[in-house]
Amino acid sequence: MDVNIEASWKNILHTEFSKSYFENIVAFLKTEKAQGKIIYPPGSLIFNAFNKTPFDKLKIVLLGQDPYHGKGQAMGLSFSVPKGVRPPPSLINIFKELYDDVGVPISSSGDLTSWAEQGVLLLNAALTVRANEPNSHSKIGWDQFTDAVIKKISEEKEGIVFLLWGAFAHQKQELIDQNKHHVLKAAHPSPYSADKGFFGCRHFSKANEFLVKQKQAPINWKID
Repeated sequence: MDVNIEASWKNILHTEFSKSYFENIVAFLKTEKAQGKIIYPPGSLIFNAFNKTPFDKLKIVLLGQDPYHGKGQAMGLSFSVPKGVRPPPSLINIFKELYDDVGVPISSSGDLTSWAEQGVLLLNAALTVRANEPNSHSKIGWDQFTDAVIKKISEEKEGIVFLLWGAFAHQKQELIDQNKHHVLKAAHPSPYSADKGFFGCRHFSKANEFLVKQKQAPINWKID
């Protein structure tokens, strides 16, 4: 199956695209659209995380669960919303921790594209969602695909920083070779759990410290 995705990722993931589970995902999405269902993000942005962060530029993986399900919010980057869209509560809490940790001013924009372009893969475990129905596509096969992505990164790269926030993301730790990579875990930034270990985690400065130790350029966390 020919998938419109950035070339380095296409090379790494080409075997996944020919597997039956991936064909089932495509068939499911086509059926939903034929039934008039609204799906987020739009088709051109489903693989936005990969297109903005080529495999050879990868430094950090920030794992989310599934796309925002409100109109105009999802843009194919975990936790990110387009410019002009009000940042959701979890993202506001991310900005609060970012300010407390590294002094980045709290932004009115929730567009994290600048992070992605510096090597932060903003990966959701599910890449699509039905409008106004959170986790509605979490069982259609996306988890198999994104688990394969994490495994490929673990196997073929070294020194990647994985930011795992919340119990769901913590489960992905078993896919990562911690002898080769650095895993940082915290509570989810949701208002329901941010004060249970997300606030004060200092993951932004810790991730940069790890990159610098590897003689890599740190991430400029400022929101454009």
